[in-house]
Amino acid sequence: MHILYLVGRELGYPRNDVLLRAFRRLGTVHVIGETQAGSLSVRTGRVLVRALPHLLTQRYDLIFVGFYGHLLMLPISLLSRSPVLFDAFVSTYDTLCFDRGLFAPHSIVGQFAFWLDQTSCHRADMVLLDTCAHADYFVHTFALSPDKVRFLPVGCNEDIFFPRPRAKRDTITRILYYSTYLPLHGVETVIRAAALLRAERGLHFRLIGTGPKYVRIRQLANSLGLENITFVPFVPLQDLASEIADADICLGGHFGSSEKAARVIAGKTYQCIAMGKPTIVGDNAANREMFQHGHDAWLCPMNDHEALAEAILHLTNSPDLCLQLGNNARQTFLERASIQILSNQLEKIVKSLIG
Repeated sequence: MHILYLVGRELGYPRNDVLLRAFRRLGTVHVIGETQAGSLSVRTGRVLVRALPHLLTQRYDLIFVGFYGHLLMLPISLLSRSPVLFDAFVSTYDTLCFDRGLFAPHSIVGQFAFWLDQTSCHRADMVLLDTCAHADYFVHTFALSPDKVRFLPVGCNEDIFFPRPRAKRDTITRILYYSTYLPLHGVETVIRAAALLRAERGLHFRLIGTGPKYVRIRQLANSLGLENITFVPFVPLQDLASEIADADICLGGHFGSSEKAARVIAGKTYQCIAMGKPTIVGDNAANREMFQHGHDAWLCPMNDHEALAEAILHLTNSPDLCLQLGNNARQTFLERASIQILSNQLEKIVKSLIG
C-alpha cells in the first residue's frame, strides 16, 4: 500500500505523530509536512507546494490529510486521483465560536469557519475523528453521512510514555496537571480545588505548561495565596514522562464547561494511562467511551472544583485504589489505545475506503 501523508500542523504534534506511526505499519508512506511550529498559513502553503508534483504525477492507494488539514483539503480534494482520508480532529467553527468564544457564530469569521469545516469534510472520501461523541457532533452539525465518518482514539508515543519507576522518593503526594491553558482544559477548576486542599499537609500540585489563560490563572493563584502549587511554564515532551512517573495522581481532564470539552479525551490522559498512573478525568460522554469509573480511571464532574478536590483527597487516602486504577489504566491502554490496536483499526478503516 502506498500512502501520501500530508499534515498542516507540525509532524511532531501528538495526533499526527501517532497516526504516522500507525500508517507506517500498513505500507509505504511518503510524508510531507513541517517539523517546526509556525504560521498556519505558511505551513499550509509550503506543504501544498511540495505536494503538488506528487498529486499531479503519481498515483497513491490513499491520500491522508492530517491535522490541521482543513485548508489543505480544499485544493487537494480537487487534484487528487486517489481516495482521501481526512482527519478533521477539531472543528474550526466550534473552537473559535463556542470553546474559545472569539467570534459570534453568525459573524463573518464564524460563518467562514462553519463553511470550512463543512466543505473540507464533504470533499473527503472519509472523515476521521477521535471519539464517537466527536464524530456524532460532526455528523449532526455539518450534515455528514454517518457512513463516511469513523473515529480512532488519539493514543500516544509509546517510545516515550511507558511504565517506569518513580525517581523521587519522599513523603509528598504529587498531583500533576499539564496543559496549554485553553478554555476547555478548565485549569481554574484545578486551582480552586487546590485552594480547598491547602490545609492538607504533604499534598502538592504541579502545573506544567503555558497558554492563553496562563497569566490569568497565575493571578488567581496569587490572589488565593496558594503555596501548594508549583507552576512550571514549559517541559519538553521527552521530559513529561519523568514528570508523570514522579506523580502520585494525574489529572487528565478535561475540566472545562464547554461542550467541546465533553466530546473529546485529552491527549494527556492517554499519556498518563499508558504509564499506568491513577488518573482523574472529566465525567463526560467521551471519557465514558474509554473508561469505567473506579476501575481504570476516576470520573469527576466537570467544572466542579469541590468534586475535584473531593476526588483528589479520596484517592490520596486510598493507596490500594490508586494501585488498582493505575494497573487497570495501563491494561485499558494496551487493549484500546496502543499503537498495535490503533494500527489494526486504521487498517480496517483504510480497507473499507479503498476496497
